[in-house]
Amino acid sequence: MNLLAIDTGTERMSLAVCRGEQLFRHDGMAGAQASMHLLPSILSLLAQAQLRLADLQAIAFGCGPGAFTGLRTACSVAQGLALAADLPVLPVDSLMCIAEAAREHNPRVLSLLDARMGQVYTGAYEWQDQRWQTLAAPALALADGLSVPTAWSGLPFAVAGNAMPAHSAGLQHLLLAGGKAIEIWPQADALLCLARQAWARGEAVAASAAVPVYVRDDVARTTAQRLAAKTPA
Repeated sequence: MNLLAIDTGTERMSLAVCRGEQLFRHDGMAGAQASMHLLPSILSLLAQAQLRLADLQAIAFGCGPGAFTGLRTACSVAQGLALAADLPVLPVDSLMCIAEAAREHNPRVLSLLDARMGQVYTGAYEWQDQRWQTLAAPALALADGLSVPTAWSGLPFAVAGNAMPAHSAGLQHLLLAGGKAIEIWPQADALLCLARQAWARGEAVAASAAVPVYVRDDVARTTAQRLAAKTPA
């Protein structure tokens, strides 16, 4: 199967192409520069794999949660390329991508991405019967207010993602509860693995139906509004 995977939901860009069993990957910086470098990087990666867009079966992208601009960029580029080549799209949970990348460490993964303002994007996943089970769907939470799924009580689990350096104090209770910190960013090769599984389950959608998953409901507020909301009355 030939697939393209795109993730720009954090300040790091991760791209991958599979041509059958061959994997081609590119990592770089995202953030404000993602829109400038993303398309040339994709075309370069396809050239390395000796593939045209028309040779792909689908285009997968990390649909979030994550940074608003990065998610919009990945979704828009995936849609544009898919429409141009008449391909379906596979939106993939970005937090589950972290779980997939951390699976070699533990089958139970609490995925955390830094959401700034003392908050994290979080989701809990467990590898069972050769697939991921979602124990807690993606959500936005205060770092020091997170809880461990009751099913994991007394069991080791991974605390994976990029949130630990920014929220180490607020996340210490997870480590005391049996969690092991693993710094992992969303990776396009993990995204490809999940996209193949989604394809097999018939979860591909038309390009026009692909949308990011923001979770945070205040993405449209200005910086001044957010700061005012944090200021004590």
